[in-house]
Amino acid sequence: MSEQEISEQFKVSRTPVREVFVHLHQDGLVEIYPQRGTYVSLINLKAVEEGRWVREIMEKAVMEEAAGHLTEEHIYQLESNLAAQELSCRNKNYLEMLALDDEFHATIFRACGRDRTYEMLKQLNVDFYRVRVLRLSHDFHWDQILSQHREMLQALRQGSREAAKEIIGEHLRMVIVEKAQLLAEYPEFFVDV
Repeated sequence: MSEQEISEQFKVSRTPVREVFVHLHQDGLVEIYPQRGTYVSLINLKAVEEGRWVREIMEKAVMEEAAGHLTEEHIYQLESNLAAQELSCRNKNYLEMLALDDEFHATIFRACGRDRTYEMLKQLNVDFYRVRVLRLSHDFHWDQILSQHREMLQALRQGSREAAKEIIGEHLRMVIVEKAQLLAEYPEFFVDV
């Protein structure tokens, strides 16, 4: 990526573009090589697995806490989210589906007063998120994701902690199989460091 080209494209000076590149580098999304250029970083498979592992532990804990304790407002928000997910699936809008998937999980964290925990998980899961973008853009298991979200909500409503924890575990482990499929199809996108 060229600072010059991006600044010209967006009609801004190079300073804000450079600042954005620095932030992207800090998030691990780009590699900056002085005098050579700025390049999109590869997806780190070890970071994907570590992020998935931490997220699974935290989400199971939140599911246990939320089971049987959601307010009517939280249930309404989750039901509305699921209806929007169904529409996104029909329209094959993977970016909207991704945003709704994130919001579904964030709503459960918020219901438990764990907003900051969810934000921390998002920061830790940059490479996990990139795999999710790649897999959703290639239409892997959208119906399964939606079905698992419905099952999660049902378990939470019923106060079934063990069922909710099992479903979230299966949900987050889907990326292990999908990661292998994506790695086989797009090996040039990944690094195993």
